[in-house]
Amino acid sequence: MKTKQIWANLAVENIHRTKSFYVSLGFQLNGRPSDDLVSFFFGPDNFVIHFFRKEKLESSLEGKTADLSQGNEVMFSLAADTKAAYDDWVIEIQQAGGTIVFDSNTDRKAYYDDNGFYVCVFTDPDGHKFNLLYNKNI
Repeated sequence: MKTKQIWANLAVENIHRTKSFYVSLGFQLNGRPSDDLVSFFFGPDNFVIHFFRKEKLESSLEGKTADLSQGNEVMFSLAADTKAAYDDWVIEIQQAGGTIVFDSNTDRKAYYDDNGFYVCVFTDPDGHKFNLLYNKNI
């Protein structure tokens, strides 16, 4: 099967808060936000993530979305171009209202792994987890 495009749909509690968070990190809006949806392009290939108001997405799914306090439905990884950009992102994520769960620059485990990755796990204001990575070899 060949698809024309693939994108992700995630549930959020507050569309305006989600918009503010991702705009402040520099992501480009995909269309005009509504009361039920805000959408962004991620990466050079413009991967799309739609953030739907939770009740709207649950209506489409005809069921419940993931309880993010118990786990995560998916984890996206975002690659930084440079170590300096990685370090800037860690600061910008916190300033935008995200939570750093794990940062390789802290003493929590000095996560510069055997493969040369600096890793930062963070959550957006709704609890969706992301990896922020830097490796000079990728």
